[in-house]
Amino acid sequence: MDIVDILTRADDILYTWCLIYMLAGVGIYFTVKTRFVQVRLIKDCFKCMMEKKSSDKGMSSFQALMIATASRVGTGNMAGVATAIALGGPGAAFWMWIMAIIGASSAFVESTLAQIYKVREPDGSFKGGPAYYIERALHSKWLGIVFSVSLIVTFAFGFNGLQAYNIVSTMEYYVDDLYNTNVPLIIGIVLGAVSGYLFFAGSDKIGWLSSFLVPLMSGLYIVMGLLVIIMNVKQIPEVFVSIFRSAFDFKAIFGGFTGSCMVLGIKRGLYSNEAGMGSAPNASASAEVTHPAKQGLAQIISVYIDTLMICTATVFILLLTGVYKTDDTLNGIPLVQHSLSAQFGPWAIHIITIAVCLFAFTSIVGNYFYAEANVLFITKNKAVLTVFRIISALMVVLGTMLSMDFAWSLADITMGLEAVVNVIAIFLLSKIAIAALQDYEKQRAEGKDPVFHESDIGLKDTDVWK
Repeated sequence: MDIVDILTRADDILYTWCLIYMLAGVGIYFTVKTRFVQVRLIKDCFKCMMEKKSSDKGMSSFQALMIATASRVGTGNMAGVATAIALGGPGAAFWMWIMAIIGASSAFVESTLAQIYKVREPDGSFKGGPAYYIERALHSKWLGIVFSVSLIVTFAFGFNGLQAYNIVSTMEYYVDDLYNTNVPLIIGIVLGAVSGYLFFAGSDKIGWLSSFLVPLMSGLYIVMGLLVIIMNVKQIPEVFVSIFRSAFDFKAIFGGFTGSCMVLGIKRGLYSNEAGMGSAPNASASAEVTHPAKQGLAQIISVYIDTLMICTATVFILLLTGVYKTDDTLNGIPLVQHSLSAQFGPWAIHIITIAVCLFAFTSIVGNYFYAEANVLFITKNKAVLTVFRIISALMVVLGTMLSMDFAWSLADITMGLEAVVNVIAIFLLSKIAIAALQDYEKQRAEGKDPVFHESDIGLKDTDVWK
């Protein structure tokens, strides 16, 4: 058994028998404790998302939201959903939707905590995330470092290499014997140079680019999904019947539990939107808002964009075209490509190529943003940060040329470690986030635009809310 097989086996155990229950459990717990904040305050979510920043130093709520969405929305929204449908059946979509709604409460809690315990950088910008609230609120620097290291390995090296690989893989349709040509190297050099420029340019450029590209790429893909729905509108009732019938076929579910639509759908819902896994709070902390709960509410929208919109577009593309039923050799992105090609003709493959490239590139930028925040948690040394930026850019180049089996397996394990640490932390600190929500709602009931001070909920250990 080689190292990849060992990592794969550990990955299956960690995700199937541990994380899936932890993430679903805290999601249900937070949903009850916040009285369904993700549904009850949906109007506030949209309002908070568009709040303007009060200075030119921080990042707007919308920019922070788009960075988080950039990382959440990736090729997994196509490939991951396609795999869940192909292996688990249509019912996976239902459980994916359920976990998006439940997980949104976890997104609120972790993003609110990230705002409460964020710190101001010398240039006036903000940094924060799980490592910061673990250190300040749980008084455990070493555990914060464990979280930071696991996130850096996961996002800057594993996932970014994988996203670069995905960009190159879309060229297989256009270039014969792709990996025996210089095309991957050329793409890698260009992609590494552009990514490196943004890594050195800082959070302002990353925030601006994300706020432009994420709505563009998401809109493009959603439009494709809507066109498929419109062209097959008569099949919609039949599709919903198949989803619900499959979702509640308990004989099939419990006959092969780990590969069932329930488990695959829950996994896809949790790991696509990343709610509770500790990644998005790194972006949430960068926003300049007057109350921490505002950014927590805004991040609920990011979860919904990822799963209820982007992933759902993939669901309907697959189920309405029916290619997954006629060709069981297809999976992942090729299944999505052939489904759209069956509906619109071969030109649709070019649209998917563009979508994959945009999804993957914005994920690279968003992932790096997360990683940098955690490097700065460990050390403020400028030389270390410079070296890290160079290595991150090189990883993008390497990712276009190397097999990603090892990197993917390693990233899954380190992300699992990161998620376990974060779930425990937000569970222990949830009273603080809920108190902030109550303070927000109290001020809203009084007709005020909520403004937060740490003393309002009995805190004394924040950096920017004195």
